[in-house]
Amino acid sequence: MALGRALAGELHGAVLLIGNLGAGKTTLAKGIVEGRGVAGADAVSSPTFTLIHQYGEDDPVYHIDLYRLEEARQVESLGLDDLFGSGALVLLEWAERFPALMPQERTEIRLLALGEDEREITVSRST
Repeated sequence: MALGRALAGELHGAVLLIGNLGAGKTTLAKGIVEGRGVAGADAVSSPTFTLIHQYGEDDPVYHIDLYRLEEARQVESLGLDDLFGSGALVLLEWAERFPALMPQERTEIRLLALGEDEREITVSRST
């Protein structure tokens, strides 16, 4: 969560949170949302079943989970292009499953669990 709070002001546009189950993607999202000041970390939960959560109104952060989706057409029906074009911060879990639908300009944060309380985290920007 501390890393998410630290990165929150630097992130914009599409941010792909990449890692296996339990790597800490949702925990990182909690820190980012809290760091943006649009919601407290306790208000942030995984959007696995709802697919999209919006936090804040004036400068919203969208948190999206594509884990349960199987086909590109299902992802396309979410209206991600509109969200990407809105200028809002869009946090995407499991988006690497649909690379052709992701914007070319994006930030990728890769989380690798090395142990129960240890993570290797890599942040890269594509333009």
